[in-house]
Amino acid sequence: MSSILELFRLDGKVAIITGAGRGLGAAIARGFADAGADVVISARTADDLDSVAESVRATGRRAVTVPADLSTAEPNLLVDAAVSEFGRLDILVNNVGGAFPKPLMETRGKDLDRAFNFNVTVAHNILVAAVPELVKNDAGGSIINITSAVGRLPGRGFGMYGTAKAALAHYTRLAALDLNPRIRVNAIAPGAIVTSALEVVAADDTMRGAIEARTPLQRLGRPEEVAATALFLASDAGAYLTGKILEVDGGLLAPNFEMPLPDLQ
Repeated sequence: MSSILELFRLDGKVAIITGAGRGLGAAIARGFADAGADVVISARTADDLDSVAESVRATGRRAVTVPADLSTAEPNLLVDAAVSEFGRLDILVNNVGGAFPKPLMETRGKDLDRAFNFNVTVAHNILVAAVPELVKNDAGGSIINITSAVGRLPGRGFGMYGTAKAALAHYTRLAALDLNPRIRVNAIAPGAIVTSALEVVAADDTMRGAIEARTPLQRLGRPEEVAATALFLASDAGAYLTGKILEVDGGLLAPNFEMPLPDLQ
């Protein structure tokens, strides 16, 4: 090895990234391409995917777009696209997920079911579809799940989202144990990152200032900081990590944002 930076290369690798039309998924796709990987990217909106694919191709790498609602699509859809186009699969990033904040007493069982399905079940189904291809590689494979700081830190209004992301974090640990030693499974738990999901907050100086004041590093995170963490976990630089959740949250020890919900009377 002539340089330690070579450990961060993904030359010849193929990655699937879900939820890649914008935000964290788009940043991860671009970051992986910069490091030498070809990518299969999926999201609901074809136009968003096309824009990301164009930026990937500008790096000299290849991109396949798969517009789909992964909460209802066949789990093999993305794996089949990777194998058909590139002949292999090395990395899976389960980024798709989310749930709108909602007061706990207004949250119904169907809301929890929907959040759990979108954030955990979808990730599991794609993982199960990917594993037979990942184990074909001599070096095994890498799976990265995107959880959230609210899966660890309590905040009002995040009952269903935080519960689902906490489940995904522990699922990561359990899956890593089952898939050792051939496949590494890790997760990233972002805090407040400036993406389209946070654009309303980021544009409001008062709200943004309050969040930054409650964040030890005194600022919001950037998508490329999450992408760089994903690159570390996907590459040989992170080859001795599995079953870990890396917290990319500015040092949070307590929530830095809560819904303005009243006390229960």
